[in-house]
Amino acid sequence: MAAPANPEPRLQCGAPVLLLLLTALATSLACHHRPAHDATFPWRNLQLLQDMAHSPTTPCHYQQAPLFPHTLLHITHPQQAAAAALRILQHLFHTISSPSTPQHWHNEARHQLLNSLDHRIHHMEHCLSGNGRRFRSQGPHNMLLKVNRYIHGIQDFLRTHNHSACAWDHVRLEAHDLFRHLDTLFRQMK
Repeated sequence: MAAPANPEPRLQCGAPVLLLLLTALATSLACHHRPAHDATFPWRNLQLLQDMAHSPTTPCHYQQAPLFPHTLLHITHPQQAAAAALRILQHLFHTISSPSTPQHWHNEARHQLLNSLDHRIHHMEHCLSGNGRRFRSQGPHNMLLKVNRYIHGIQDFLRTHNHSACAWDHVRLEAHDLFRHLDTLFRQMK
């Protein structure tokens, strides 16, 4: 059998496909095997929350801010836990990045917290981008509604109390509890 005059390697056609497959595989592995520092994400952010307002303001006697919906801690599907955690992080970022945050909060710690949240949000959005549509139609809608109600309850609490320093301290303490609950959701994502 005679060899073709101009043999063209088949790799030229298959290289882009192989590159796409390897990129998808690397991305998938990056989402499932998080770096070790991700395990400390909630705890590092708890410290940043503490650093933001380590000098307590005058005690206040407002009604308690909305409590975390504990049914979210019983999610058994890893991707539903990830979707709930992502939604919580997005709302928390939005709330803490508000221009109405109190003046007595330390800006450096606040910016570090916002950077940490932003980094984690982008990572999770990237990992969930292929699964987001499917989960909206399969039932975690009630779960996401609970998250939305919880966060909107916090925002209403701030509005009701005119974004006072005392109300913000209640929200900061609620965020402290929230990071502990997020640790549970992150463990359920594995």
